[in-house]
Amino acid sequence: MKPSTGIQLSVMMFLQFVVWGSWYGQLSKYLFAIGFNGIQVGNIYSTFSIAMIISPFLVGMLADRFFAAQKVLGILNLAGAGLLFALTQITDYDVFYWTMLLYCLTFAPTIALTSSISMRQMTAPEKQFPLIRLMGTIAWIAVTNWIGFMGWGDKSAIFTISMITSVVIGLYAFTLPNTPPTIKGPVSVGQIVGKDAFVLFKDRSYAVFFIASILICIPLSFYYAMGNPSITDAYKTAFIAAHPGQTLPGTFYIENKMSLGQASEVIFMILLPFVYRRLGIKWILIVALLSWIIRFLCFGYGNASTSEWMLYAGILLHGICFDFFFVSGMIYSDQKAGERIKSQAQGLISLATYGIGMYIGSLIAGYVQKMYTTGEGSSSVTNWTKVWMVPAGIALIVLLFFVMLFKDKKKTAG
Repeated sequence: MKPSTGIQLSVMMFLQFVVWGSWYGQLSKYLFAIGFNGIQVGNIYSTFSIAMIISPFLVGMLADRFFAAQKVLGILNLAGAGLLFALTQITDYDVFYWTMLLYCLTFAPTIALTSSISMRQMTAPEKQFPLIRLMGTIAWIAVTNWIGFMGWGDKSAIFTISMITSVVIGLYAFTLPNTPPTIKGPVSVGQIVGKDAFVLFKDRSYAVFFIASILICIPLSFYYAMGNPSITDAYKTAFIAAHPGQTLPGTFYIENKMSLGQASEVIFMILLPFVYRRLGIKWILIVALLSWIIRFLCFGYGNASTSEWMLYAGILLHGICFDFFFVSGMIYSDQKAGERIKSQAQGLISLATYGIGMYIGSLIAGYVQKMYTTGEGSSSVTNWTKVWMVPAGIALIVLLFFVMLFKDKKKTAG
């Protein structure tokens, strides 16, 4: 890969994750600020998962067969920019839900497209792609810190930033190296959902891992949907207790604090190969599941006055929770699948986790938040300790299920 191509792809990946990072982690705070309840917030978050289920069909049926990937990336981002502008104007729940669903249908395919464009231009993807993908994490950290410093986490500015960046990457995409369609002839639905990878379910331990991956996405959805408003409430409560009668400050820099989770992802991603070789897949997944339980206990029982360290611990554990389970799980799937079906295996588990698992998790998170909230609008109060005990309990069930049934036999298929 030429150095100039590497720079082009790095810029593309940076812009892609600015588009995503601008709104995703802050969306729930904004929705609560404009008067939506927990169930409505959970439903809106589920639109992303619906789009993740549908996007493989959009990419598989269209981008892979008829159009150059960089042109599809550009058109989708430009269309998405228009929908993002619409979201800044909407406060009605029903209209917001359907507009958000339409936007996610334009955005979700771009995640796979940017990876595909990158890898198709590389001579050694296994060595070159991690550095390009790292630019995405850097972008997420940068944009969330900017939003945090400006105090925009509960403002429509989260969509404005994403909209402007969508226009930029939408136009920039047409300057990227040509990435023409790769598939000729018909593509079946079975190929897109990865039916050939179903052979892996004959291995009981892989089936256990697959089910655990879907189930652990339920607690993951709690973190993405409820982490920001929960920690924001913790700091508001501490400020009111320490400064009675005073006006709340414009920002508590929650987004800046939560960006430490992405920073920890980078650190644990570097450590992952060494830990993987040392512990093996079973123990590294057990460590990840234990970390999920600990982090939710930290969020549930931590506060911003006497135990602020617990809130930071819950945030910083994101690197272990995500990398040690999901990234090591990708490696495990790759090893199990073998060369012939590894692509379908990765597609199948992505569809099941980010699609089905997080869809269920988003709905449950919304219902649980609403269940433990009293009052309406700005006067509502949420018992976050009870909220966080639900994902902690689910993570514990997944851990017990995994420990009892998973026995890695180191077989590969294909």
